Amino acid sequence: MKLLIRGGSISAGHGVSRSYVDILRERYAPGGLEIINRSRAKETSFDGVMSFHEDIEPFSPEFLMLHFGIDDAFSGVYRSEFKENIVRMIRLAVDGFYPVILLASSHPFESEEDMAAVNIYYRTMREVAEDLYCEMIFVHVYWAGYLLGNRFHHRDFVQKDERYPNEKGHEIFAEAIMQRLNRILPLEVAP
Repeated sequence: MKLLIRGGSISAGHGVSRSYVDILRERYAPGGLEIINRSRAKETSFDGVMSFHEDIEPFSPEFLMLHFGIDDAFSGVYRSEFKENIVRMIRLAVDGFYPVILLASSHPFESEEDMAAVNIYYRTMREVAEDLYCEMIFVHVYWAGYLLGNRFHHRDFVQKDERYPNEKGHEIFAEAIMQRLNRILPLEVAP
């Protein structure tokens, strides 16, 4: 059984030695879930569409997680383009191999301006998830609750450039994603 993750900088592990993808591999490998990461730093949803036939289709994963948004938001990709790109990848996947599709948001931002910008993409993913019956993983909500519940500061979990989580931040990503995965994976795979 395979889970393929396709996204940009965060899922590619930009700036960290151990990303949330590495944590997921450690957790799910014993149960037989192969995790394939086809993410690359600085790539947007446009790259995801253009490389679909090389990065996703050949693997025909049972589970496909799309994790775009931050690079799109800070690269000037319009909301309408982002939505169209995500929908296009989902439709290609459903037409080709019909996986369970997961859409993941990213972390919140301290800057109100930056948060307003990325919220547009998070809302768009939620709309697509509802319209096309995908699983939505609200990482930004989990992250905010984690900080509030444990009295941590946002800066403790991000790199100097707050667009990218540090290793501790990737642990929060992994926890949020595992909560959702454990609900949808077969019992023999979920730890």
